[in-house]
Amino acid sequence: MSKQIADLTPLLNIMEKLRDPDNGCPWDKAQDFKSIVPFTIEEAYEVADTIERMALDELPDELGDLLFQVVFYCQLGKEQGLFDFEVVISRICDKLTRRHPHVFDGLAATTTSEIKQNWEALKAEERSKRQLNSVLDDIPLSLPALSRSIKIQKRVARVGFDWAELEPVVAKIHEEIDEVLYEVQQETIEPKKVQDEMGDLLFAVVNLARHLGVEPEQALRQANQKFERRFRGVEAYAQADGRAMTEHSLAELDGYWDKVKQDEANK
Repeated sequence: MSKQIADLTPLLNIMEKLRDPDNGCPWDKAQDFKSIVPFTIEEAYEVADTIERMALDELPDELGDLLFQVVFYCQLGKEQGLFDFEVVISRICDKLTRRHPHVFDGLAATTTSEIKQNWEALKAEERSKRQLNSVLDDIPLSLPALSRSIKIQKRVARVGFDWAELEPVVAKIHEEIDEVLYEVQQETIEPKKVQDEMGDLLFAVVNLARHLGVEPEQALRQANQKFERRFRGVEAYAQADGRAMTEHSLAELDGYWDKVKQDEANK
């Protein structure tokens, strides 16, 4: 049973047929490494969305879509003589084995802290072998901005470039807010400077999230969902009142917002 589940040959064959020069799908044949990247990112987000909604019955389908992206890259690599699916599997098996000596090399059990230190040391050694001299060298530029910010901050913290206390982290946010307000209060507002200062402010907020152990990307997604849910409630109250949203004052809409929040609290 387990062997049948693990057999990826049918999926690999389907992918090969989709890319067949003569009888394949025109869309699949037209793709290359770069063109399918947006689809890969989209599929990863759909997996995350399914988990956040706890729609676990949908998860196998979404994971299948994500797996298909990996298979697609492997087919492209195979066609160009670069690598195939077996190489990808071999590489990840080697990496996981190498980075878990406490599991696969028969070493004595270690603490979570020691495991993390060993993991980072091994990753640093791997970066050195790849001639990546900075701790920031292999952070993908294509990561979502919030995710990349926290990854940058975690990397520099590992080499001691970090505040040990929460107070200066919060103070930095207030400093950045003041700098944003300074720019927008100028007689001639320069959009580029405002954008720069807003970027600094967002980066500082991400740093606070990191110090609090909060994943900023997830926190913002949850905030988006909460706002959307509550705003739909405001729309429902406005509709029940028989007037369009635009016919209400802001004070009235704020009142509906408070009612929606109270409705949630009473559930």
